[in-house]
Parts: sequence; structure tokens; C-alpha cells
Amino acid sequence: MSTEAVSGTTGTLLVVDDDADMQRLLSLWLRAEGHTVRAVSGAAEALTQVCIARPDLVITDLRMEGMDGMALASRLLADAPSLPVIMLSGDAAIPDALAATRLGAAAFLTKPPTRQALLTEVARQLERSQAGASMSGSFGAAFIHRSSTITALLEEAALLARGDISIMISGATGTGKEVLARAIHAGSPRKEKPFIGINCGAIPEQLLESELFGHEKGAFTGAATRHEGLFVAADGGTLFLDEIGDMPVSLQVKLLRVLQDLEVRPVGAVRGTPIDVRVISATHQDLEQLMLVGEFREDLYYRLNGVSLHIPALAERREDIPPLTGWFLSRHAARTRTSLKRFDADALELLVSASWPGNARQLANVVEQCATLAREERIPLAVTQRALRGHAGQIQTLKEARDAFDRQYLVSVMRLANGNVATAARLAGRNRTEFYKLLEQHRIEAAQFRSDLGP
Repeated sequence: MSTEAVSGTTGTLLVVDDDADMQRLLSLWLRAEGHTVRAVSGAAEALTQVCIARPDLVITDLRMEGMDGMALASRLLADAPSLPVIMLSGDAAIPDALAATRLGAAAFLTKPPTRQALLTEVARQLERSQAGASMSGSFGAAFIHRSSTITALLEEAALLARGDISIMISGATGTGKEVLARAIHAGSPRKEKPFIGINCGAIPEQLLESELFGHEKGAFTGAATRHEGLFVAADGGTLFLDEIGDMPVSLQVKLLRVLQDLEVRPVGAVRGTPIDVRVISATHQDLEQLMLVGEFREDLYYRLNGVSLHIPALAERREDIPPLTGWFLSRHAARTRTSLKRFDADALELLVSASWPGNARQLANVVEQCATLAREERIPLAVTQRALRGHAGQIQTLKEARDAFDRQYLVSVMRLANGNVATAARLAGRNRTEFYKLLEQHRIEAAQFRSDLGP
């Protein structure tokens, strides 16, 4: 057996084991590698030491009296999603290993581990943790995760952020496409300039054209003032085109021309305006299939798809569920100014095993509901089951979908009219009284748009 150092990466480690001899042996091996080691005999002490010592990694036995290693891992990962936890078990069974991995444990080793196996795994986890922090930077903060899949995605995105190539992000609804786009912008040389996003599928064609490219005063009925458009507003920065697959083909032609000429001509304008904008687009659709049926232009596809990034569904990276759950609980506590709540181990296991068709967005809603309904600081299985039943396969009702569309439409019209309700009502083909009622229904105030007056 080699006695050479496994890696030069050292850190502060916490060993949790109620077997005193095993605790001493593990501590001896780790200290010999240059690590700072804290050793405790139970989960309660471990939770205290995590607060005091802020370890870089935790090694815990699975079978312990009182709170076992699985419950300890659940608590640790809820509070510190990025903390690597290595689980040890003397009677390692496949179900235990799977459960530990689902909870977010970084590794599962048979007890007693060999010296080489332990030190190699510790070195690997510390190097991964440090590499992830240095490569991802703000990306890691934006994307709460533990899976190697997302770590690799963020590392690639961090490299792409330094350049200026156009990026296409694919992934199901709720996976975090805009979060990734914002992270790329924040890590780019354009970070001091605007990041502006627009959902291409939520705005009617005429309004979308004006929103993107702008219009001159009098360009069409109701255009009472000049509107610069989002390309000009994002000049020097990043324009995020969400759900690009929903853009009408007629606008795809105009978008392609803007990207080719690097200038935008507002509706009704004689001259174009030079622009310097990085475009990041996103879709949940299969654009290649849309190209085959003539609903998406091939030349635009290759212009936008300089590099493609895919965000896998939450069900494909279940190890991310515990850290995401912990982050959503922390956000709830901060927003409501209440004590931090935690899921019982069996409740967290239920969350990990759920299907999550709505991905992280649905998980956030379920966690929020559980944190609101739970009367104690511990969220029990029963509350979690109730919340999941209410969200099982949940999609928007027709009313919810219509309300969402109406809200986006009203905002777009009010922005075009620079807050002038009479002008906006004419654009929408409604009388002023009806339009006021719609604004009131969706709690939209005209004054919010009057600061956007153009020259």
C-alpha cells in the first residue's frame, strides 16, 4: 500500500463516528496528509462543529445511535448545499448507497475503508469543490447543485462567458434557462452593461417586433412616441431571447438581418442604428424538428446556435434536489422572517423520488407550501405528501394561462404607449373604460411606464 500523499489539496475535515477506534484511525490517516481534523462521536456534536469549524468536508458513519448518518446528511445538506459528505457503512447495501446518493452524499464507502480509498476520495472531493468554486464563480451561486452534470455544465458556461459567441440553451420549462443566461452575462466582459430578457412566445407579433427593434413616432396607429426597442436598450450587454422557437417566421427574417448587419432599424425608421449585443437564446422545443416543418429558419438557427448548452430535467439529476430544497427553505425563512425549517429524512426522501414534471420551479412551489403549512421546525412526511398530491402533474388551468398572457400583453402595450392609457387602449382595440378595468384587474399602474419616455 502506498504511503505517498494522495494530493496536495488539504482542508478542514469533520469525522463523525461513534466507534472510538475507527474515529482515531481515520483521523490519523487524514492528519498525516496535512488535513485539519475535528472528530466527534455523534450527529448532535457534528451539527455544532459544522457551525464552529466550517469544515470543507464531512465523513460520517451511517449507523449511529440517535440521529443516524442519513438524517445527519439531510440536515447538513439542507443548511450547506455545497458541503461534500462522504458516507461510511460497515454493512453497505445497495439501497443504502442509493439513498445516500439521492440525499446528496458525495460518496459512499464500505467500512472500514482502505487508507488509499479514503484518501483518494477525500482528495477528489476537495479538488472538485475547489475547482467548482474557481471555475464557476457566480455560476455556482446562481445554480444550486451537487450533481457532476451541472458542475460540468457550469464549468463550460464559465469558459463561454469569457468570449462573445452566441449561445443556445435548451431544456424543459422550469429547469433554469434564464438563470444560466444571467450567470453567463454576469461572468462576461459585458457584465457592467444591461442584461435584458424577453419571452418571444408571450407577446403578439406586432408588439414583439416593436419590442425588439423599436419604432418611430407615428410608425403605426397609436405610436404616439418613439420607442427604442430592446436591441438598442441592451447595447453593449446581453439580450436573452427566451422561447425563441415561438417567434413568428416573419420576425425570424428581421432578426437574422439584425444579427448579420449588426444594426437595427426601428419600424418606420429610414436609417439603422449600429448595435453591439451578445444574444443568448433559449427554448424547450426541438428546433431541428421545427426546421423540418418550416417553422424555424435554418440560417437563423445556425446564427443563434454558436454553442449549445443543455440543462437536464431535475428527474435526471436527483442529487440536486436536497441542496435545492435547502436553498428554497432558506429563502422562505429570510422572506418571511421565520426560523429555518427542515424536512424529516423520510420527507426529503419522498421529494427526491418524486417525478417533478415542472422541474426546479415546481420543487420551489412545493417547498414553499410545505414550509408555510408545517407548524413545527421539522416538516413531516404527511405535510410533504399533501403538498405533492396538490402538485402532481400540475399544469396551468386555462384561466391561469389566459391571465398570464393578458398580463404580458398589457405590460407590452403599456410600454409601447409609454404609460398613456388612452393610446394603449387604442392599440389593444378596447375602449378606455374596459382597458382601465383590465389594468386594475392585473394590478398594473400606468405610472410605472412613464419613466420610459423616449426623446
